[in-house]
Amino acid sequence: MQRDTEKQLLMIPLTKAEEQVMQILWKEKKGFVKDLLEHFQEPKPAYNTVSTIVRILEKKGFVAHRSFGKSHQYYPAISLDQYRSERFSSLMKNYFNNSMKQVLSHFGNSGSMDLEEADEIIRMMEELKEKSGYNE
Repeated sequence: MQRDTEKQLLMIPLTKAEEQVMQILWKEKKGFVKDLLEHFQEPKPAYNTVSTIVRILEKKGFVAHRSFGKSHQYYPAISLDQYRSERFSSLMKNYFNNSMKQVLSHFGNSGSMDLEEADEIIRMMEELKEKSGYNE
């Protein structure tokens, strides 16, 4: 049941500001709002803005907290790997017909993948074939 709930939470897209806060929390593992503010570039958002974003993330189930008197220390309730996996799956489903071939073709044709990366992907695919016992 908890797994289904996590899946439903991950289906909720995050805003750019929410993702920015989550990136900080994933990197730092935990923090008070004042700690999170230190990681923003100038001009830094207002304390109340970050506090509101964190509370929204908590309501969405992405963040949890530990209480220290009146202060709250926040930490990610969803791992970066969980979020990345779900967002990529959603991207593949919605824009690439669940086809890794279409994803790779897109990046290859768009010029955003250099030859070194393409060679690395080919090596990785060859390793996967060997591990799975796939023979042509």
